Amino acid sequence: MNSNNRRDFLKTAALGVPSLLSFTSTAFASNGSTQSKTDGSASRVLGSGKQALKVSSLGLGCMGMSYHRSFVPDRGAMISLLRKAKDMGVTLFDTAEAYGPIINEQLVGEALAPFRKEIIIATKFGFKNGIPSEGLDSRPERIRQVVENSLKHLRTDYIDLLYQHRVDPQVPLEEVAGTVSDLIKEGKVKHFGMSEASAAQVRKAHAIQPLTALQSEYSLMTRSPEQHVLNTCEELGIGFVPYSPLSRGMLSGYLHERTKYNAANDNRPSLPRYQKEAVIANWPLIEILKDFGDQRGLTAAQVALAWLLAKKTFIVPIPGTTKAAHLHENLAAADYSFDPSELEQLTAALSAIKIVGDRYTGISATQTGQ
Repeated sequence: MNSNNRRDFLKTAALGVPSLLSFTSTAFASNGSTQSKTDGSASRVLGSGKQALKVSSLGLGCMGMSYHRSFVPDRGAMISLLRKAKDMGVTLFDTAEAYGPIINEQLVGEALAPFRKEIIIATKFGFKNGIPSEGLDSRPERIRQVVENSLKHLRTDYIDLLYQHRVDPQVPLEEVAGTVSDLIKEGKVKHFGMSEASAAQVRKAHAIQPLTALQSEYSLMTRSPEQHVLNTCEELGIGFVPYSPLSRGMLSGYLHERTKYNAANDNRPSLPRYQKEAVIANWPLIEILKDFGDQRGLTAAQVALAWLLAKKTFIVPIPGTTKAAHLHENLAAADYSFDPSELEQLTAALSAIKIVGDRYTGISATQTGQ
């Protein structure tokens, strides 16, 4: 294959799965509708009561603009893209101390400084020296140090949404939540969130400082949040922010079994789901998305994002991208409204696919609480 164009690749790949296409082409007659917004202007609310935070229906994950996605794009181009996202109605921008470390916060801070009061910035603490491989560190003094540094990197005097990046088993959640509560009282932080926490951990922290959002991996390839944490969030009035909603690009069809990664700046080469055999085994899922989208003028990525948005009204995915075309594509996913029967039918077809390969291994696997 000489082109990474996702549409060309999907058409080529379709030839290898005739039985699946035969089933889906008759199953997915179009009943839904597409509204003409094609931007991120529609809004949702994360959290409830005093913890409520109004944001765009899709946010923007900024990590890949400078870290962990093989290549590092031109900084000026990424600043322009961040500002373009704001112009298109995106109000939620997600970064972290660990992305780089530091350089992603600096990029986001520079890009968004001209309209800081008009947007929401989320960042995270939780690793030793901001380096995940060095282990976890959510000691109160470390939380405060990270916040002070992040305020400088982000060129702001407050953080809209501060997440604990991973739960630190060495530090009681009561201390973590209490420290963030103090920072909220001091005006340095507006809202509290957690990432990859279990339902029990969410409850424990929420009792000390009510959470606005839980951010965890959730996509059609990673549906573990459906087991417990989504119900817990709904019960407690906590928003849910799926990271990697396109499974690090896999659900777009843009990646395939011959995609090459730079292991020095990309975690996908070490993840089981991105190995050649797993990619081939999981490809039928993408075929279903493609066939559903073909009948409605949608891409596979748009179907995957629209499916997440349809699950719960308190869900706000944060797909990342480094390309203006994909930004447009992702935001347009919010325009599609499923007919209940077609959503049920699509979900049943997708649920029948057994996903091959764990999402994490090693230390990363031990740091997720679901």
